[in-house]
Amino acid sequence: MDFKQLQSFVAVVKLRSFSKAAESLYLTQPTISGHIQALEQELGTVLINRNSNKQVSPTRAGEILFQYAVDILNKRENALFSLSKFKGKIEGILEISASTIPEQYFLPDILSKFNKKYPDVQYNLMKYDSQEVIDKILSGEIDFGFVGFKKELNQLDYIEITEDSIVLIAPDQGKYSNMDTIPASFLAGEKFIMREKGSGTRKVLEKALAKHNIPLDSLNVVAFIENTQTIKECVRKGLGLTFISEKAVAEELAGKVFKILNIEGLEIRRQFYFVYHKTRVLSPLAQTFKEFVLEHKLLKD
Repeated sequence: MDFKQLQSFVAVVKLRSFSKAAESLYLTQPTISGHIQALEQELGTVLINRNSNKQVSPTRAGEILFQYAVDILNKRENALFSLSKFKGKIEGILEISASTIPEQYFLPDILSKFNKKYPDVQYNLMKYDSQEVIDKILSGEIDFGFVGFKKELNQLDYIEITEDSIVLIAPDQGKYSNMDTIPASFLAGEKFIMREKGSGTRKVLEKALAKHNIPLDSLNVVAFIENTQTIKECVRKGLGLTFISEKAVAEELAGKVFKILNIEGLEIRRQFYFVYHKTRVLSPLAQTFKEFVLEHKLLKD
């Protein structure tokens, strides 16, 4: 087996497609197929399930090889990366996965500062909810990510990078204009907009409300929306109230577009984490980025 065959195999598993793998590696689809067939012949086992509906997935043998192949390719990249550092130049494409709040409100500052130190690096920023980031790290599709909740798993390491408040906001007008602190019973008569399942905000909110005997299904939820900007616009138009990151509405609060309704006895704080696989070898750029974030503590308040 050679590196090109392993690269083709890893791309097919990650992208679940021969054509997408070919496109990502700038190869033809027959070339990708040839690499996979050569690997299967050499190893004497089927690595990829090829279904009649063109869906692609790794076999059990393929899953085992995938874990090793990712490490082999990353170690190769580490060697090349170390040589490039020796030559005084660091370059490449850095893939970064993040949930909504880090992606919108933390990462732009980090990338700007990282770019000043490593101007030859390009970025591929991918937004998923926190659960998706964790799932993709476990499957080997991504190296690391930024998430809004911590799911305790033996395979993962979490590093706390900052914290945030989740607040209840309403339009700063009408019946809400003179409200500051409300009893929990007030929630029963209001309409709400919620984040989708899997988001860190929603998971932390559900846990906090449960501690105060307020199940989420007891609220009158009129919409589940993924996009933070859409949620804010719906609140502004009067569709309902929402629980949201305080960082996400800082400008609107300062401009008196929204106001925070404090709920008696309920304060919701949450952490954001840099998460990565404990045993998997990080790609060299990923390792450099990780060290940069931790060294400079760029996300700390």
